[in-house]
Amino acid sequence: MEVRSENNIQVRCDKIPCQLIPRTRLQVWFFRVCSSILLWTCLIQLLAVCELWHPRLLTGLTNRIPWTSRPPLRLQHSLHSPPPLPPPRNYRSNGFLKVSCNGGLNQMRAAICDMVIVARLLNLTLVVPELDKTSFWADPSDFGDIFDVSHFIDSLRDEVRIIKRLPKKFSRKYGFQAFRMSPVSWSNEKYYLEQILPLFSKHKVVHFNRTDTRLANNGIQLDLQKLRCRVNFQGLKFTPEIETLGYKLVRILQDKGPFVALHLRYEMDMLAFSGCTHGCTVEEAEELKRLRYAYPWWREKEIMSEERRQQGLCPLTPEEATLVLQALGFDKDTQIYIASGEIFGSERRLASLRAAFPHIVKKETILDPAELPQFQNHSSQMAALDFMVSVASNTFIPTYYGNMAKVVEGHRRYLGFKRSILPDRKKLVELLDLHQNGTLPWNDFALAVRQVHEKRMGQPFRRRIIPDKPKEEDYFYANPEECLCEGTKCEDLVGPSNSSTLH
Repeated sequence: MEVRSENNIQVRCDKIPCQLIPRTRLQVWFFRVCSSILLWTCLIQLLAVCELWHPRLLTGLTNRIPWTSRPPLRLQHSLHSPPPLPPPRNYRSNGFLKVSCNGGLNQMRAAICDMVIVARLLNLTLVVPELDKTSFWADPSDFGDIFDVSHFIDSLRDEVRIIKRLPKKFSRKYGFQAFRMSPVSWSNEKYYLEQILPLFSKHKVVHFNRTDTRLANNGIQLDLQKLRCRVNFQGLKFTPEIETLGYKLVRILQDKGPFVALHLRYEMDMLAFSGCTHGCTVEEAEELKRLRYAYPWWREKEIMSEERRQQGLCPLTPEEATLVLQALGFDKDTQIYIASGEIFGSERRLASLRAAFPHIVKKETILDPAELPQFQNHSSQMAALDFMVSVASNTFIPTYYGNMAKVVEGHRRYLGFKRSILPDRKKLVELLDLHQNGTLPWNDFALAVRQVHEKRMGQPFRRRIIPDKPKEEDYFYANPEECLCEGTKCEDLVGPSNSSTLH
């Protein structure tokens, strides 16, 4: 049988199989596809190299590409090579440091930074920290549920070796028991070098079962203080899920104009712990007392609420916060984001605040109900969202100077001394009582409130040092002055020592 082709070439199918013709066409198409893939791969690599060596070279071009024709976001990221990792620090590890953090999100955040410093100082290998799951909040979140583990490990590899878990030979399964202890609070380098380092020679693995305030605020060498900041501001990055939702919250708020983040710390755990019941009913006061007795680590049981309030040791109530905001000059059109968990007394206690400031929002009211369930019942993940919004806000106002208030204040200082109004609660209680009993007219009250807070707006100042009283010193993470300026400019920026007390 003969088959005549278009070029009058005869092919005998009894000698050359007819199947060769379609197979040859398939090979041609396969070659074309492979060539296209190879060309596109080379182009992408060329773009990546150009971006690496000349980051601004392609900016003008890519900015002119309409969004509708750009590749998806995930693909855009793949087109750019990730920043090169810093070279790992080469050192002989003296042992493994395992830590179990205690407290809420921001207490644990500061503790994680401190533990990196301890590992760096003693040339240890740090195991990714364990987070508190047994406190009042009972949050089951692991480190990787809140922070980007890979980024944490990789971004600090030039300072500290960090691993996700201990080698198998140090596991309980093989009968190994790590040496557990709580370091002495507010300890300096000498304590860790002389008393803690020898323990690793003996035990190989030391487990710190408490990590809050275990490193001194002051007297630490400059490079370690700067590393504290690097861990806090760069190494501890929230997970993509938290960051995506946090940025969405910020974008929604910013689209409506400037906003105040009010950290209204009028929550059940704070009131039970502090014994503050001002404005509560008799039944609510009893409920808080029962809760205080239910937790053995809240050691102080019998508390005189009004006495503590007069000392400035209670969070402002929602009603008191309303008057203070009005006195500071915020009007009814001010957009206020409530950065907190559930307010004790619920909407009843927020009534006066809502009446004075109708534009009050919370994450639960801004976001679609379908966006929050994965974070609910995880207090630290919810607190991470509030943290992001508080740092981004135009003005940050905490009603209690606790861990979140301090860490947010320090973050805002690092970002250029953004406005943070830190209420002087002791003075405010005095002024509030005078105004509410009719002794101090509104105009005089408002003027006095503004005068009290003129120098409490997050301006630069020196961290207060009190020898032999580290608990009374200014907190490092609230004012990391070593990381806020360089060289001789520091003196011009922060000035002489500041002795003001924050409550």
